[in-house]
Parts: sequence; structure tokens; C-alpha cells
Amino acid sequence: MIPRDFIDTLLARVDIVDVIDRRVPLKKAGQNYQACCPFHSEKTPSFTVSPTKQFYHCFGCGAHGSAIGFLIEYEHMGFPDAVAALAQDVGLPVPESGEPDRPRPPPALWDALELAAQFYKKQLKQTPRAIDYLKQRGLTGAIAARYGIGYAPDSSPLKQVFPDYTADALAASGLVIDGDRGRYDRFRDRIMFPIRNSKGQIVGFGGRVLDQGEPKYLNSPETPLFHKGSELYGLFEARAAIKAAGRAIVVEGYMDVVALAQHGVEFAVAALGTATTPIHARTLLRHTDHLIFAFDGDKAGRKAAWRALENTLESLQDGKDVSFLFLPEGEDPDSYIRTNGQAAFLQLLDTDTLPLSAFLVRELSRGRKLDSQEGRAALIKDAKPLLEKIAAPLLARLIQRQIAELAKLQPDEFGLMGVKPGATRRAPPRPQRRPAPSRVRNLARTLLMNPQRVAEVDPCWLDANDPLSSRMGELMAWLREIGPLKPQTLIETAKGSTLEPLVDELMTDLLDKDDSWDWNAEFDGAVKQLRDDWQRRRWQELATRPLSSLSASERQELTELARS
Repeated sequence: MIPRDFIDTLLARVDIVDVIDRRVPLKKAGQNYQACCPFHSEKTPSFTVSPTKQFYHCFGCGAHGSAIGFLIEYEHMGFPDAVAALAQDVGLPVPESGEPDRPRPPPALWDALELAAQFYKKQLKQTPRAIDYLKQRGLTGAIAARYGIGYAPDSSPLKQVFPDYTADALAASGLVIDGDRGRYDRFRDRIMFPIRNSKGQIVGFGGRVLDQGEPKYLNSPETPLFHKGSELYGLFEARAAIKAAGRAIVVEGYMDVVALAQHGVEFAVAALGTATTPIHARTLLRHTDHLIFAFDGDKAGRKAAWRALENTLESLQDGKDVSFLFLPEGEDPDSYIRTNGQAAFLQLLDTDTLPLSAFLVRELSRGRKLDSQEGRAALIKDAKPLLEKIAAPLLARLIQRQIAELAKLQPDEFGLMGVKPGATRRAPPRPQRRPAPSRVRNLARTLLMNPQRVAEVDPCWLDANDPLSSRMGELMAWLREIGPLKPQTLIETAKGSTLEPLVDELMTDLLDKDDSWDWNAEFDGAVKQLRDDWQRRRWQELATRPLSSLSASERQELTELARS
């Protein structure tokens, strides 16, 4: 069983707008985001995502929930799988039982990486050999400063940087290695490239040898801060340029990124010693509608491009354009732009890229004898798992039609060949009419945003004639039991309980409230209204009874109510 406090931590870490936008393109609509609902067919967007409340709601079909709930409904995942998927996206280990592993890395790790980065930058300025190397590669001091490039001297100079070289943070952050002969610096005699996360914080390093040596590139290991399958080198620095250019290019190395930036092509990023992963693809397609992968034109380049294609299929969206650029054999982006200049490189991007669909069909057809039944059967067999992975339904259908033509089939015959169509969604719940507002309902809404104040509400204040009063009593008892939680966690905690419909209704009422809303003032006002109404009802109840029938305490109460 996954501990609830881990769910709290996870939902506080993820951003539901990012989670949904990777799968359903969202557009800003006031303080919220909107799209056509993925759970039912509609032409006018009624699917709303709240960044402040961290939940979604469709006013057309009633679909509603947190980031976890969205994955369960959209991806047809079970609860544990949805939690695991979100946890993987933000780099959190999922505890199996008992107390969760606290995912927050200690500040010492951030501090160690930042201090090392400052040291490496100073060492670069004091090392003519490293400066000459960068100049030979065509880099200026300005571009080196922009990317925070440094130099790690040979031996273990971090011993002089950190007073306590034995500190656990140095090993946990990947800066040192504990070997058979003791501790030593991981990066020695290398040009250092700091790797930053989306917030600009340094999470690791990449180091390149100056002369000959192996490995040519050395990355930080997996740490609590650094996960190479989810980070992209240069993305933090390239975000503005990607937005301005309307496209992003993925290259293979740090030097490619920096060399392109040096020549004015600032919208490039690089994977970190691994093939492009689905997380990389989803991240980049959130930043741009046009993604280009650049590879060498040789066999190794085509192989790397194919891996990138396979890992991108599940992130595709109709309206997003993914393409591939194959450079002349023996060239990489760094060498090409230094030799031919910016204009020639941009010309390649504009005229020589191959759309993902064309690359997919070309590689599937390569070397096959499509004039034979056996060749066409092999084509269908290899195409099947790829077609089923494509997340963009229109693009998948068009590619399927093209492959069907090559295999001399009718498109509708693919089903007979075992190729499954896109996953069908479950029928959405029927929309329900929103109840009329009331004093009790207003208080219930504010309680979800102020659950810690539930003890300030006396259950006797609830109007028995209000149809919500009995459920409100249950809600208050539940909030006292579970303690204060954030809205998105309340939604998940209520799942499967009798209070789930009520919590969903109330959270929907809150969609039009932004972060500037004063929930404490709202709560105070709601409590005062409820208490005043109760006092009037109580006064009328006592005042209409014969005075002789009232007890001494009731007479005193009537007097106090008359004065209030």
C-alpha cells in the first residue's frame, strides 16, 4: 500500500497542467487552461484545468479529478501505475510500504554542486590550455559564461574546495568516487558543462576530455537530483530561443549545443549520454510544436534516429511536427556550422529534414521485397507495434493508410491483420446539474480550502432544511479525521468514499477562484452567515414558545439572542 503522505508529496511536486498538456494540448483561458474534452466528443472546449487547485473538470461530461485521476482515466492505468508514472516524471522513488522515503534531497547536495561549479569556472580562467581548447572549437568567453562552462584540473582539487572532503554530500551529488584506494574526484582534466533543471538549478555535470582519452564524455551518475533520462542539457538556457524560433533541435553532445549557440542557433538541446527518452520527447513537445532530431547520416546516425523515433511515438500529438535531419557523413552540428556558417545550417533545417512519418515508412520498407507476400507480411508485422504506440490518432491513421498501400491492403483490412486501432475511452459519466447555492454549500466550499479550520464550525449551526446539511456533517467529521490536506490530495483521499461526489461538486465550484482569493476572509464570512442564520432560527423557536415552558437556561439564551 502506498502511504498517504507520499501521495501528498507527489501531488505537491507534480503540475497537473504539465501532466495533461503532454497528452491533451491546453490553451490558456483566464486563470485556467482549456481543451476539448478527451473523454467525450465535443467541438467547443468544456474541459478545464486549474493550476491553482491542481485538478481538472469537464462541464460537458462531468469527468473530474487530480493528476493521478487523469492518468487512470486517460491512460487506463491502475492507481499504483498512475502513481509510479507521475513519480518517475519527477524523480521520486515509490515506497512499497511503511513510511515513505523522503524524496527531498538535503540542501547540502545543491550547495555542493553549486560550489563545485563556481570552482570549475575559476579554474577555467586560470588554465590557458583549457581556454585554448575552447577557442580552437570556436567558442568565446561570452558563450562559455552563458553556459557556465568550467574546467576540472587533474588529480583531486575538490579536496581544497570542501573543508570536509569526506562529507556524504560529495558522494551523493556524484562529485567524488569512493574507490579501493580511497576517495577521489570523479571529474579530472575535463571541460565541465553544468547541467541545469527547469528551474536553473545545477543537478549534475558533463565533462569532456581535452585531449585523447576514454570516455570522451563523462556524466554525473544517477543521484537524488540528477536523472539522465529526464534532463536535457541546455534546455534551461534555450527556452526563450525555442519559443522565439517556434522549434527545438535535439543534438548528440554538449559541444554541439554550445557551438550552435555560438553561431546564433540557440534553440538546441542534447540528451545526456542516453538515447532520447519518452520523457525527453514529452518535455520538448510541451515547449514547441516543431521538434527536429539531428544525427549523422551514417549507419550509426540512422540507428540513433530510429531509437529516438521509437521513444517519441507515445508523445506525438496531432498538430505537432517531429522531423529528422541527417547531416553529411562525417559531419556533426558542431563541425558543420563552424565550416558552413549559420545560414547554411538553418537552410538544412528548413529544406532537408525528413518528417517522422516518412522516416518511419522508409526504415520499415528498407531492404524488403514488397513484391512478395512474405515481404509484405514482414512489413505489417514490424509496423504493428509501432502503429499501436502512436498517440496522435489522425497521424496514426494516415501512416497506417500509407503502409496498407505498400502492403497492397485496404486500410480497414489492418484490423484483420491484428493491428489494433487506438484505445477507446470508457463512456464518460453523465453530466449532473449543479445544485443551487446555499449558506451550507458556501461554507463547505471554503472548508475544502481551509480544512484546518473545521473545528471552528459548530454542527448545530447547520440548517436542517438544507438538503446538504447531513452530508456537510459527514464532510466535517471526515476533515477532522484526515487532517489538513491540499485540494488535489483531498480529491484523491475522497476517491471511493461516499463523500467523493460531494468533494467533486465543491471543487468544481472553486474553478473560477484564483490564488488572490482570500480564503480566510471567505471562511470567516461564511461562518458568520451560518451562525447568524442559526441564531435567528433559534430565537424564533424560543420566542414562539410560551414563556412558562422555557427553562431558566433557555430564558437566558433567549435574552442573549435578542441582544445579538
